[in-house]
Amino acid sequence: MSTISFDIIDHLAGIQPGSHLDELRSQRSQARENAQKSYSALFDPDYPGNVSALERYAVATFVAGLHRQSVVADFYAAALQKLDRPDIADVVDAEIARGLAKGPYGRYPEGPLSAEDEEGADYRVFAGHEEVLGARLIAALQHAHLLVFHPRDANPEALQKMLDAGWSTTDIVTLSQLVAFLSFQIRVVAGLRVLAATSNHTSASSNEAPVFTALLASGAL
Repeated sequence: MSTISFDIIDHLAGIQPGSHLDELRSQRSQARENAQKSYSALFDPDYPGNVSALERYAVATFVAGLHRQSVVADFYAAALQKLDRPDIADVVDAEIARGLAKGPYGRYPEGPLSAEDEEGADYRVFAGHEEVLGARLIAALQHAHLLVFHPRDANPEALQKMLDAGWSTTDIVTLSQLVAFLSFQIRVVAGLRVLAATSNHTSASSNEAPVFTALLASGAL
């Protein structure tokens, strides 16, 4: 049973109970509940399997940092620091700086979309950090970077690298779900924080209405 007692998106977006954005999110209560359940399942699971809390929060900190979302990155970094491995926390922070890019990069199968192919750097963890991180975390960070910036290049070879580093198929699925969830969470939080900055918390202006409508229609809230 989850021990998390707060709504993570509300927390990261700074949404107060009874506020305008709280009422807005309440209009999509099922989407709100499902987002919270996803967070709990990934970061406070009843059955964590072989993916440790350290691995989950290290990857989460890395991915949030790659997205350049300081509020979200700081939240996961603080959780990582509490796991008493400051050496890993410091190395992850350094790897964020090394892994920053724009993207998405990669190649489509030959055809009409090939015109959108774009080359990008192939990220690798700094050799001097290998002893601190270990094989599993090195593979996890490199795989997360691939999913964030090179999603078109995800292939059996990339999965084999994870298997070779000691990740099971189930572990890889968990890690990939975590990266996908973070991408969703970061977009929603960023959007809500923009809305919070421009809203008077009582009613949306005519300029804000299309933004509210689009977020509601997407199901993200």
